[in-house]
Amino acid sequence: MKLVLGSGSPRRKELLAQLGVRVDDVRPPDVDETPRRGETPRDYCNRVTRDKINALALDDGDVGLCGDTTVALGRRIMGKPDDADQAAAFLRLLSGRRHRVITAVAVRAGDRIWQRDVVSHVKVKPLSGAEINAVLATNDWQGKAGGYGIQGPFAAYIPWISGSYSAIMGLPVAETAGLLRAAGFELFKDLS
Repeated sequence: MKLVLGSGSPRRKELLAQLGVRVDDVRPPDVDETPRRGETPRDYCNRVTRDKINALALDDGDVGLCGDTTVALGRRIMGKPDDADQAAAFLRLLSGRRHRVITAVAVRAGDRIWQRDVVSHVKVKPLSGAEINAVLATNDWQGKAGGYGIQGPFAAYIPWISGSYSAIMGLPVAETAGLLRAAGFELFKDLS
Protein backbone atom coordinates (compact mmCIF):
# COMPACT_ATOMS: atom_id res chain seq x y z
CA MET A 1 0.00 0.00 0.00
CA LYS A 2 1.17 3.52 -0.81
CA LEU A 3 0.27 6.45 1.40
CA VAL A 4 -0.76 9.62 -0.42
CA LEU A 5 -0.77 12.73 1.76
CA GLY A 6 -3.28 15.33 0.64
CA SER A 7 -1.38 18.14 2.34
CA GLY A 8 1.77 20.15 1.73
CA SER A 9 2.30 20.55 5.47
CA PRO A 10 5.79 19.52 6.58
CA ARG A 11 4.42 19.15 10.12
CA ARG A 12 1.97 16.45 9.05
CA LYS A 13 4.78 14.55 7.35
CA GLU A 14 6.90 14.78 10.53
CA LEU A 15 4.02 13.57 12.70
CA LEU A 16 3.34 10.63 10.38
CA ALA A 17 7.02 9.69 10.67
CA GLN A 18 6.42 9.21 14.42
CA LEU A 19 4.16 6.32 13.42
CA GLY A 20 6.82 4.82 11.18
CA VAL A 21 4.82 5.94 8.17
CA ARG A 22 6.64 7.03 5.06
CA VAL A 23 4.65 9.28 2.74
CA ASP A 24 4.92 7.93 -0.79
CA ASP A 25 3.39 10.91 -2.56
CA VAL A 26 2.12 14.40 -1.72
CA ARG A 27 -0.93 15.61 -3.66
CA PRO A 28 -2.65 18.56 -1.98
CA PRO A 29 -6.15 18.77 -3.49
CA ASP A 30 -7.50 22.14 -4.53
CA VAL A 31 -10.71 22.76 -2.57
CA ASP A 32 -12.57 25.90 -1.59
CA GLU A 33 -11.87 26.55 2.10
CA THR A 34 -14.24 29.49 2.42
CA PRO A 35 -16.47 29.12 5.50
CA ARG A 36 -20.16 28.88 4.71
CA ARG A 37 -22.67 31.25 6.24
CA GLY A 38 -23.64 30.08 9.74
CA GLU A 39 -21.14 27.21 9.71
CA THR A 40 -19.64 26.40 13.12
CA PRO A 41 -15.85 26.00 13.35
CA ARG A 42 -16.07 22.25 14.02
CA ASP A 43 -18.51 21.66 11.15
CA TYR A 44 -16.32 23.81 8.90
CA CYS A 45 -13.17 21.85 9.74
CA ASN A 46 -14.88 18.50 9.16
CA ARG A 47 -16.45 19.64 5.87
CA VAL A 48 -13.16 20.94 4.48
CA THR A 49 -11.40 17.70 5.45
CA ARG A 50 -14.17 15.65 3.83
CA ASP A 51 -13.96 17.81 0.68
CA LYS A 52 -10.18 17.31 0.57
CA ILE A 53 -10.31 13.51 0.96
CA ASN A 54 -13.03 13.25 -1.69
CA ALA A 55 -11.01 15.42 -4.11
CA LEU A 56 -7.76 13.51 -3.55
CA ALA A 57 -6.74 11.56 -6.64
CA LEU A 58 -5.82 7.99 -5.65
CA ASP A 59 -4.67 5.00 -7.67
CA ASP A 60 -5.86 1.45 -6.92
CA GLY A 61 -4.29 0.28 -3.68
CA ASP A 62 -3.43 3.78 -2.45
CA VAL A 63 -4.44 5.04 0.97
CA GLY A 64 -5.12 8.77 1.15
CA LEU A 65 -4.85 10.99 4.20
CA CYS A 66 -6.08 14.58 4.48
CA GLY A 67 -6.54 16.95 7.37
CA ASP A 68 -7.52 20.45 8.28
CA THR A 69 -6.82 22.59 11.32
CA THR A 70 -8.66 25.71 12.34
CA VAL A 71 -8.44 28.03 15.30
CA ALA A 72 -11.78 29.04 16.77
CA LEU A 73 -12.51 31.92 19.08
CA GLY A 74 -16.15 31.36 19.96
CA ARG A 75 -17.85 30.89 16.57
CA ARG A 76 -15.16 32.86 14.76
CA ILE A 77 -13.07 30.76 12.36
CA MET A 78 -9.43 31.85 12.15
CA GLY A 79 -7.74 30.14 9.23
CA LYS A 80 -4.35 30.87 7.75
CA PRO A 81 -3.76 34.62 7.68
CA ASP A 82 -3.45 36.25 4.27
CA ASP A 83 -0.73 38.65 5.41
CA ALA A 84 1.14 39.99 8.46
CA ASP A 85 -1.64 42.50 9.22
CA GLN A 86 -4.22 39.75 9.47
CA ALA A 87 -1.82 37.60 11.54
CA ALA A 88 -1.37 40.54 13.94
CA ALA A 89 -5.14 40.97 14.19
CA PHE A 90 -5.54 37.26 15.01
CA LEU A 91 -2.83 37.42 17.69
CA ARG A 92 -4.41 40.51 19.27
CA LEU A 93 -7.75 38.66 19.44
CA LEU A 94 -6.13 35.58 21.01
CA SER A 95 -4.08 37.61 23.51
CA GLY A 96 -4.97 36.76 27.11
CA ARG A 97 -7.73 34.36 26.09
CA ARG A 98 -8.49 30.68 25.67
CA HIS A 99 -9.48 29.36 22.27
CA ARG A 100 -10.11 26.05 20.55
CA VAL A 101 -7.96 24.35 17.97
CA ILE A 102 -9.94 21.89 15.87
CA THR A 103 -8.17 19.36 13.70
CA ALA A 104 -10.01 16.90 11.52
CA VAL A 105 -8.31 14.01 9.76
CA ALA A 106 -9.69 11.62 7.14
CA VAL A 107 -8.31 8.45 5.61
CA ARG A 108 -9.62 6.89 2.39
CA ALA A 109 -8.99 3.46 0.94
CA GLY A 110 -11.05 2.55 -2.11
CA ASP A 111 -14.60 3.80 -1.52
CA ARG A 112 -14.34 3.80 2.29
CA ILE A 113 -13.62 6.90 4.36
CA TRP A 114 -12.77 7.04 8.05
CA GLN A 115 -12.80 10.48 9.71
CA ARG A 116 -12.27 11.92 13.19
CA ASP A 117 -11.86 15.34 14.72
CA VAL A 118 -10.07 16.46 17.85
CA VAL A 119 -10.82 19.63 19.78
CA SER A 120 -8.10 21.04 22.02
CA HIS A 121 -8.08 24.17 24.15
CA VAL A 122 -5.20 26.64 24.24
CA LYS A 123 -4.54 29.60 26.50
CA VAL A 124 -2.45 32.51 25.25
CA LYS A 125 -0.87 34.85 27.76
CA PRO A 126 -1.62 38.57 27.40
CA LEU A 127 0.60 39.81 24.56
CA SER A 128 2.24 43.20 24.32
CA GLY A 129 2.58 44.97 21.01
CA ALA A 130 6.33 44.26 21.09
CA GLU A 131 5.67 40.53 21.57
CA ILE A 132 3.24 40.43 18.65
CA ASN A 133 5.78 42.27 16.47
CA ALA A 134 8.50 39.80 17.52
CA VAL A 135 6.28 36.88 16.49
CA LEU A 136 5.49 38.52 13.17
CA ALA A 137 9.21 39.15 12.52
CA THR A 138 9.91 35.40 12.69
CA ASN A 139 7.50 34.79 9.77
CA ASP A 140 6.43 31.65 11.66
CA TRP A 141 2.80 32.82 11.34
CA GLN A 142 2.78 32.05 7.61
CA GLY A 143 0.62 29.11 6.61
CA LYS A 144 -0.60 28.51 10.16
CA ALA A 145 -4.20 28.64 11.36
CA GLY A 146 -4.72 31.51 13.77
CA GLY A 147 -1.35 32.98 12.82
CA TYR A 148 0.79 30.81 15.09
CA GLY A 149 2.40 27.41 15.46
CA ILE A 150 2.57 25.84 18.91
CA GLN A 151 5.83 24.12 17.96
CA GLY A 152 7.54 27.40 17.05
CA PRO A 153 8.53 30.63 18.79
CA PHE A 154 4.91 31.26 19.82
CA ALA A 155 5.20 28.40 22.33
CA ALA A 156 6.74 30.96 24.72
CA TYR A 157 3.30 32.61 24.95
CA ILE A 158 1.22 29.47 25.60
CA PRO A 159 1.17 28.63 29.31
CA TRP A 160 -1.58 25.98 29.12
CA ILE A 161 -3.23 23.51 26.77
CA SER A 162 -5.87 20.84 27.25
CA GLY A 163 -6.11 18.20 24.58
CA SER A 164 -3.76 16.87 21.95
CA TYR A 165 -0.46 18.65 21.35
CA SER A 166 0.00 16.86 18.02
CA ALA A 167 -3.52 17.88 16.92
CA ILE A 168 -2.69 21.50 17.71
CA MET A 169 0.38 21.04 15.47
CA GLY A 170 -1.89 19.77 12.69
CA LEU A 171 -2.38 16.01 13.01
CA PRO A 172 -3.75 14.06 15.99
CA VAL A 173 -1.26 11.18 16.06
CA ALA A 174 -3.26 8.68 18.16
CA GLU A 175 -6.47 9.19 16.18
CA THR A 176 -4.58 9.08 12.87
CA ALA A 177 -2.98 5.78 13.86
CA GLY A 178 -6.44 4.34 14.52
CA LEU A 179 -7.77 5.53 11.18
CA LEU A 180 -4.80 4.14 9.25
CA ARG A 181 -5.15 0.77 11.01
CA ALA A 182 -8.87 0.73 10.16
CA ALA A 183 -7.90 1.21 6.50
CA GLY A 184 -5.48 -1.73 6.70
CA PHE A 185 -2.36 0.42 6.58
CA GLU A 186 0.58 -1.00 8.54
CA LEU A 187 2.25 1.33 11.04
CA PHE A 188 5.90 1.25 12.15
CA LYS A 189 6.95 -0.77 9.11
CA ASP A 190 9.57 1.79 8.02
CA LEU A 191 11.44 2.02 11.33
CA SER A 192 14.01 -0.68 10.56
